[in-house]
Amino acid sequence: MNRNEQILQQIKGGLIVSCQALKTEPLYSSYIMSRMAFAAKEGGAVGIRANTPEDIREIKKEVDLPVIGLYKADYPDSPIYITPTEKEVEELTQVNSEIIALDATNRVRPGGMSLDEFFGKIRNKYPNQLFMADCATFEEGMHAQAIGFDIVGTTLSGYTEDTKGISLPNHTMIKRLGDALTVPLIAEGGIWEIEDLKKVMKEKVHAVVIGSAITRPREITARYVNAIS
Repeated sequence: MNRNEQILQQIKGGLIVSCQALKTEPLYSSYIMSRMAFAAKEGGAVGIRANTPEDIREIKKEVDLPVIGLYKADYPDSPIYITPTEKEVEELTQVNSEIIALDATNRVRPGGMSLDEFFGKIRNKYPNQLFMADCATFEEGMHAQAIGFDIVGTTLSGYTEDTKGISLPNHTMIKRLGDALTVPLIAEGGIWEIEDLKKVMKEKVHAVVIGSAITRPREITARYVNAIS
């Protein structure tokens, strides 16, 4: 079994916890995210999803779990912000991200580049790197597999113009992709309840990512406050 197969085996059937905080959020700190990742590991997580090389570097000091690394960056000529260009990919390889996640929607990338053109270059440059496609639709997931992604995720369903307002978790997309893909499927997005998780795990998913429901106390608190009012 090669290293990539070992990584995929390690996360199979388990829970990956997304430990991310943006500058506008109370827990924005690489140190805090490293402790969050440590807590997730103690709770039984099989992997961590994390944003920015700084956070990943700190997280790796605390936990030895596989990391799905991404790098959120804004570019004025594109709506894509999850690992949008070669620069972000390179920085994520430098901190040894076991898996690198990037936007695999059909939207135009920075510099007017298409996904096919961009990923072709990246795959050529890093032939042994595991790449996860963050998709919004069934069609995007199937296309990501066709162009050589190692993993497909449902991460961006509900976050693009053509999927806004869709009910999450997107069970229809998860089921359809699970039945159709030959590469591993990671279900992600809107999993708040234990019942959601159980339902998702009944499909042909390789692993599940949960973020907000575990690692964003402001959002968790607001949810309970809203329930009271």
